[in-house]
Amino acid sequence: MRTAEHKDVLVRVEDLKVHFPILRGLLKRQVGAVRAVDGVSFDLFQGETLGLVGESGCGKSTTGLAMLRLLDPTSGRIVFGGRDVASLDQRELRASRKHMQMVFQDPYSSLNPRMTVGSIIIEPLNVHKIGTPAERRGRVQELMRLVGLNPSFINRYPHEFSGGQRQRIGLARALATNPSLIVADEPISALDVSIQAQVVNLMADLRGQLGLTYLMVSHDLSMVRYISDRVAVMYLGRIVELGRRDPVFDTPRHPYTRALLSAIPTPNPKRERERRRIVLQGDVPNPANPPSGCRFHPRCPLATDVCREADPALRNIGGLPDGPPHLVACHHAENV
Repeated sequence: MRTAEHKDVLVRVEDLKVHFPILRGLLKRQVGAVRAVDGVSFDLFQGETLGLVGESGCGKSTTGLAMLRLLDPTSGRIVFGGRDVASLDQRELRASRKHMQMVFQDPYSSLNPRMTVGSIIIEPLNVHKIGTPAERRGRVQELMRLVGLNPSFINRYPHEFSGGQRQRIGLARALATNPSLIVADEPISALDVSIQAQVVNLMADLRGQLGLTYLMVSHDLSMVRYISDRVAVMYLGRIVELGRRDPVFDTPRHPYTRALLSAIPTPNPKRERERRRIVLQGDVPNPANPPSGCRFHPRCPLATDVCREADPALRNIGGLPDGPPHLVACHHAENV
C-alpha cells in the first residue's frame, strides 16, 4: 500500500481523554469514572490510513467517536483544519462535519429502515445545503455508481439489500459531502467473510481516487495490515505502540503487541502448526481503577519493579529518518 511519508498533518490528537462518570444512589452522585480513553496523542497524515487496533474495551471506538465529536471529550485537543474540534460550539461543529464523516460498524442498524436509499444518501447534502435539488439527485446517482450500486435502486429500502450492499450505502452517505477524513469503526466485522474483501478493496480504491484519509478502527489485524500505512495499538485507554505497518507487524516492540499479533492465524498449515501463541495471564484491569505504573504490568512477562511504579511514555525506539517514528510505551522495549 502507498505510504504517507512527508505528508501534511490532517488531524492532531493531543492528550485526548474520554471519561464516563459512575453514578450511584438516589441523587446519582458521581463516585468514580470509567477512563475509556486516558491520554491518547497521535498525528493523522493527509492521505494515509491509520489502523487503530486492540482488544474489546481498549477505547479504540471511543477514540474514533470523540475525534468527530460524536462523543464529547473530557479533555484534550483534536486539531482539524487548524481548529480545535473539541472546543467548537454546535453551529461551528455542524459546519465542520461535512469535512469529516463516519462509517459505522453495523450496516443493519445504522440505516433508517423507513427511508429509501436515495433519501439516506441525499440527507447530508440537504443538511449542509450543498447544490440545487437537481444537483443533489445527480450526486446521489453518482455516489451509488462510485460504491458499486445500481442507481436504479434509488427508491428501494435498506431491508432489500444484503449486508455488503448496506455498508456500501453507508459509505456513499459518508462520501456525499466530499469529506477529507473518514473514521471507519469496524466497517467489515458484521459482514460475511466472502464480502469483507470487496468492501476493504472498495475503500482502498476510493482513498486513491478521492484523496481520502482514514482512521480504521478494527480488531481484524489481517485487514489492518492489508489497508493501513501505519498502525496504533491501544491497551486500556492508551496507545502502547505506534509506527509504520510493516515494522509493527514484523518486529513489534511492545509485549502486548507481540501477544496480540501472535493470535493471527495463517493459511499455511505448516506455519500454523509452528506458530507460537503468546497467551496472556490474568484479566484486563478495570478501566475505572487502572493499575499504577505501566497499565500492562499485571499481565506482562517482562514486568519489573520500575513497571509497577513508573508510567512509561511513548518514545521513539527506531523509526527511520525518512519516515514517521516508531513509538513504544515500554520500559523494556529494547529487550522485546
